[in-house]
Amino acid sequence: MRVLFIGVAALLAVGLAAELALIQPGEVAAQLATKGVAPVLFHVGPNLLYRGKHIPGSIYAGPGSRPEGLEALKVAAGKLPRDREIIIYCGCCPWSHCPNVNPAFELLKQMGFTRVRAMFVETNFAKDWIDKGYPVEAGTAIK
Repeated sequence: MRVLFIGVAALLAVGLAAELALIQPGEVAAQLATKGVAPVLFHVGPNLLYRGKHIPGSIYAGPGSRPEGLEALKVAAGKLPRDREIIIYCGCCPWSHCPNVNPAFELLKQMGFTRVRAMFVETNFAKDWIDKGYPVEAGTAIK
């Protein structure tokens, strides 16, 4: 039974990943290190996670799993050109369990954004970003 559960969970994770345009954490870090127009980064996870450490320059949009988070994302992204590159990320938990990324991605697509990608955080933000030495900053979300 346990093997069946693990297999189903893996299939769900792959299915979710197949629907989303993904970018790896190392690719995001490399983009941030280059000169030129940087993508707009939205943190779509819990405020506690953002306040602890987040990607420099990322905008806190609220948890994508909650109506108030989606509304905050809608407002934050509302004035951006629809062809602007956007990267969303969470990192609250393993990718296969994240309740925030998919709703945020779907909202941005419904708003007409054509260059939206989700950063693939396989385990959590600490392990997949901070522990790899990618840049972080701490601070509170501005609301």
